[in-house]
Amino acid sequence: MTNRGSRLSAAATAVVVLALPPCAPPAFAVTPPAIDNSLLPPPAPPAPSQPTEQREACAVPVPVDGADVSATQLAGFDLPAIWRLTRGAGQRVAVIDTGIAAHRRLSGVIAGGDYVSSGDGRQDCDGHGTIVAGIIAAAPDRTDPTGFGGIAPEAALIAIRQSSNKFGPLADLSSRGFGDVTTLAMAVRTAADMGASVINISSVACAQSMLDDRALGAALSYAVDVKDAVVVAAAGNVGGEGQCPSQNTTAQPTVIASPAWYDDYVLTVASVDSSGTPSEFSLNGPWVDTAAPGEHVISLDPDGDGVIATMPTPTGKAPISGTSYAAPLVSGLAALVRARFPRLSARQVMTRIETTAHHPAGGWNAAVGNGVVDPVAALSDQTASPSPAGSRPQAPPAPTDPRPQRPYAVAATGAALCLAGLIAAASVRLRRRPEDVPAN
Repeated sequence: MTNRGSRLSAAATAVVVLALPPCAPPAFAVTPPAIDNSLLPPPAPPAPSQPTEQREACAVPVPVDGADVSATQLAGFDLPAIWRLTRGAGQRVAVIDTGIAAHRRLSGVIAGGDYVSSGDGRQDCDGHGTIVAGIIAAAPDRTDPTGFGGIAPEAALIAIRQSSNKFGPLADLSSRGFGDVTTLAMAVRTAADMGASVINISSVACAQSMLDDRALGAALSYAVDVKDAVVVAAAGNVGGEGQCPSQNTTAQPTVIASPAWYDDYVLTVASVDSSGTPSEFSLNGPWVDTAAPGEHVISLDPDGDGVIATMPTPTGKAPISGTSYAAPLVSGLAALVRARFPRLSARQVMTRIETTAHHPAGGWNAAVGNGVVDPVAALSDQTASPSPAGSRPQAPPAPTDPRPQRPYAVAATGAALCLAGLIAAASVRLRRRPEDVPAN
């Protein structure tokens, strides 16, 4: 990808992943650990790393019941033109999230496994994974007054439940949420071994000091370079409970996000509003590659057969917004590109999406990377032109000892995950992505 790996300078300290406990204070600049293939998780049937139990009732969103709400996240894209070229048939997109609930507009969801409880991945107590899945592959429905539909409606989905804010470990009754970078690494390996051509990760581990996610790095390397899968990751959110603690405002970040900082292996997606303006909650960083709409999202109801525009929170309901919901749009685009250009490698697909984006006037920047994706351009037969050179921060020398100074265990072993989505501070503790962004 364009200059991948040359812009990684980051700092970290306590880890947040997908909605976990509050993050800790800042520390020093770091680069991701070197890839150590010996740390790749071995192949194994998906299962929780320890016994768990459900601690909270499943999310029950309020469905959209009228025509006063319209889907806007795809409004800027020419879907008829896109779908004349491809609808994503033949592609498998793995959704590593909170699971995918059964829905009439999602056909043939493949069971990928459950790292949270005893399901098979096709259960979603949090709702986050179903929202993500709908953005990728929900079938059009002429009876839906909102006009919502997935960008790649003929792509198949692999459902892997890797995190949840509704479950917790039996060994720690005070812990809320389950899922961390260790189970995420296992899930990435599982998705790659199941033949996923695209892997969507809408969960983020935020840290302000060293983070030991080397198993995840090995799994990402395996997925991309051994199994030829495109890995798309959310950039992360700032400002909510369990989200990243502060915004990166300088060339050298004070907050890192994993898996985003493994820039050689993932396509990291930031969020913009409907006009293309960077979302205030979207975490900046030298690893940001591109951007997509991620505010006021409409998607599938995880508890019904319709669509939703809000999710329940401790203080009521909030619009669905977050980088978690920008990422699946790009995952769907990756599936379309792979369907139209089957000879392209995973890295070539990522480069095509970057180079055909609407580049910022000054070139690459830390808020939107190479700019907002342009699906029609990415699917064009014309060769994409290189991205204009931007002033990307240079990575500092890699530390001689990549191991963390102390363990950062959160809900299981390893770093805990925060959802990069909105459900505004609702429950975002594991790797599920209810989007914990403050309501507008």
